[in-house]
Amino acid sequence: MGNTQTAQGIVQIRSAHDVPTTLRRLEDIFKAHGLTVFARIDFSGDATRAGLSMRQEEMLIFGNPKAGTPLLQASPSVGLDLPLKALVWQDEQDAVWIAYNDAAYVLQRHGLSSSLAANIAGAAALLAQAAQ
Repeated sequence: MGNTQTAQGIVQIRSAHDVPTTLRRLEDIFKAHGLTVFARIDFSGDATRAGLSMRQEEMLIFGNPKAGTPLLQASPSVGLDLPLKALVWQDEQDAVWIAYNDAAYVLQRHGLSSSLAANIAGAAALLAQAAQ
């Protein structure tokens, strides 16, 4: 298993950091690039509060309305995939992963023109940067 995997429109990048550090790096990078973190969902924390246990797993929901709005105007259904999401989790071997929807997959799924790819494709580089 390499450092990056892609299947069914999902890109997975192995992070060199633990879950909390990866999330902090993501938030810092997003902020530095003018992106908004709309929400942070702590799946593992919610599981603990429900009396269940699971490995660390959290999601950041992020984006930029200037970039996302043209996609929503072209196809309202893209709202199912926007704002963008980054899922960070620890696997059974204690490796940490960042997963996100591939921009080309989102465009194809909603029948959007490839001319709109730049509006969301740039997030991939930021996610990869956080993993380093």
